[in-house]
Amino acid sequence: MEKIKIYDTTLRDGMQAEGISFSLDDKLLIAKHLSKLGFDYIEGGYASSNPKEMQFFLEAAKLNLAPAKIAGFGNTRRADATVENDASLNAILACKTPAATLVGKCWDMHVTEVLRCSLEDNITICAESVEYMKSKGLEVIFDAEHFFDGFKRNPEYVLKVIAAVIDAKADTIALCETNGGCLPSEVYEITKTVKQKFGKILIGIHCHNDTDCAVANSLAAVQAGARHVQGTINGLGERCGNANLCTIIPNLALKMGYEVLDADKIKMLTETSRFLFEIANLPAVTNMPYVGESAFAHKGGLHVDALRKNKKTYEHIDG
Repeated sequence: MEKIKIYDTTLRDGMQAEGISFSLDDKLLIAKHLSKLGFDYIEGGYASSNPKEMQFFLEAAKLNLAPAKIAGFGNTRRADATVENDASLNAILACKTPAATLVGKCWDMHVTEVLRCSLEDNITICAESVEYMKSKGLEVIFDAEHFFDGFKRNPEYVLKVIAAVIDAKADTIALCETNGGCLPSEVYEITKTVKQKFGKILIGIHCHNDTDCAVANSLAAVQAGARHVQGTINGLGERCGNANLCTIIPNLALKMGYEVLDADKIKMLTETSRFLFEIANLPAVTNMPYVGESAFAHKGGLHVDALRKNKKTYEHIDG
């Protein structure tokens, strides 16, 4: 079976959900729990955003979180800075994590209207930032922000950005569906194009849920060649949330035949989902697929009668 690398970003994206504010102790408890599942990566937070985030990395380094790698998150360098004096890059280095995740602009509109630099300067910014972190011995995951919207508007430009960071030796290119507005067919075709063009580079997917398609989009990207999937526990995240790993993981393992987590670890997803809801002080979503309390509950008489004879009549997996 092919391996899919799972990258959890609950400790950053999940914290951006309304009403959620994890304390330092909360974040350390969550990290220890996630490490028991066997995730490949646990993103610890936005390194330069506040002292609590930096303290997490210092404390997490004292824990045995293997096999998960802790990843520090930050921006590519500012347009008016060098890599050596950029606050975000140096904050990631101060975390002393084995992996760095750099978010870089791919949508030309964001480059000209948000960064307010030239398109060529942005390519240089992204490549130099990746190259600098690689020179420090880190594994580098490049989060290609607004990749799909950028591709639909200016495919030639987004592919130039990706080519530049690949030349700079990025280890993984995570295609970000940042606005959450794409449908699975779009994600599949665009991811397939990237995979065909860039061959052996590890492609990842990072989806938001604004059209309720984050899980479907993530699975479509895997079908198109992505082998690194980012998401959060329970789909926590800003606006409508992020791709829900509690649904993605069993779908990848049970429906699509990929190696994701050990079978006994997949069984821990229900416990993990409830743990996150509790620590976030949120009511559990009872009808969540696979892990919700009602996921395999039945009320209708016809259903119950059929289930007594054969559970496969109204349940899509064996219990």
